[in-house]
Formats: sequence, structure tokens, C-alpha cells
Amino acid sequence: MMIPVRCFTCGKVVGEHWEEFTRRTEEEAENPAEVLDDLGVDRPCCRRMLVSHKDLVDIVAPYQ
Repeated sequence: MMIPVRCFTCGKVVGEHWEEFTRRTEEEAENPAEVLDDLGVDRPCCRRMLVSHKDLVDIVAPYQ
């Protein structure tokens, strides 16, 4: 669904980086690891939250 606001493991705020992360990885075709480094997301658990998220809002919304 939507990106969680905080990391499930450590509690650090990661939701604020989602829009820039997707913009830079999809539109500008940058390497996700470099984008996360630039955004200051250095913990493996937080990186997992952003890299593994699949945005399903557009798919699920018509069924609500």
C-alpha cells in the first residue's frame, strides 16, 4: 500500500524519502544504492524498507 512512515526494525523515519527515491530511480535512472547514500539512509533495515516497497495504491483503490 503506502510506504510506512517509520522503519519496522529501528523506528527511524523513512517515509519522507520515498518520493525523491522513486523519482530519482525511475525517472532519472540512478542507481538505488547511490540515491539512498545521498539521502542519508545508511542502515540496512531502513534501506530494505525503501528498496523492497511496491506501491499498490493505484491497483487497490478502485476496489474500496
